[in-house]
Amino acid sequence: MDAVFVADGGGSKTDVALLGLDGSLLARRRSPAFPPYAVGAAKTTELLDASLRDMAAEIAGEPADVTVTMAALCFAGLDWDFEKAEFSEQAHRYPWARNGLIVDTDTYPLLRAGTDEATAVAVICGTGMNCVGRAADGKTAWFAAIGETSGDWGGGWTLGMEAIWHAARAADGRGPATSLQQLVPPALGCGSMDEVTLGFHTGKLDETIVRQLAPLIFDAVEQGDEVAMSVVDRQADEIVAYASAAVKRLGVLGQRVPVVLGGGVIAARHESLLRAIDAKLAEQVPGAHTVIVTDPPVLGTGLLAFDALGAAPDVLARVRQSLSTA
Repeated sequence: MDAVFVADGGGSKTDVALLGLDGSLLARRRSPAFPPYAVGAAKTTELLDASLRDMAAEIAGEPADVTVTMAALCFAGLDWDFEKAEFSEQAHRYPWARNGLIVDTDTYPLLRAGTDEATAVAVICGTGMNCVGRAADGKTAWFAAIGETSGDWGGGWTLGMEAIWHAARAADGRGPATSLQQLVPPALGCGSMDEVTLGFHTGKLDETIVRQLAPLIFDAVEQGDEVAMSVVDRQADEIVAYASAAVKRLGVLGQRVPVVLGGGVIAARHESLLRAIDAKLAEQVPGAHTVIVTDPPVLGTGLLAFDALGAAPDVLARVRQSLSTA
């Protein structure tokens, strides 16, 4: 059986799937995140191989019965050429990577899933943030997106930490009053902000749970909380800053450019955030308009794989149908 192997990995989860050459779904798995920046390229590809074997055994009885014609692997953190080269080298240890292989960052699948336009920008706001853009003349724009050292702010982890930061300052009198002081402790199983602070200090609370607090910011906004509103406004600023910089670097300012938005924070469709983005985008990037993608990121990875195979429109439509649900 010939198949296409696709994988998309962000900071919170990894989606893998096997599809037939007609775009139909053969098998699919979702697991906790194992991006190469966290576990190393060798371990990520080892885990991908294990996932492939499990899926192949499920659909064909024996892994050897499935031949991978094309593999597309898009993971957070694969931004620099040397990172992609190292990941590709590790993937080529396995037979499934040797007939055809696409390796890229996890922002390109969002761009592909959101629009067929030759000129477009995509901003992902999930656990973290990133942005890519392309122009009809072949020019591209990308960002390092490795944290504060590359000028980044925003995403689920940052929003969660902002909730903790503002709640702590409200509790000890250094900051303005905010409903986050009442929302954060119970969300972490604590009775007070002092207990929250001590929990992180002693290791009782693991920082990996911080991103789970991001929705509290929006809960507070619904209560009219001004502190939370300021955080949402800054998040919108950061998203538009990415889009604006990409559009200018591509040399397409003033043109009609789709700005594809995706990732967990966007997929939650918080009206306060989406309204702020649209307003700021209209002011700062004339001609740009937002396209919201709530489909799983692996959909874009699948489309990239079948693009490389020269798939017909009906096959691409079947890929969308196969991978558009979570």
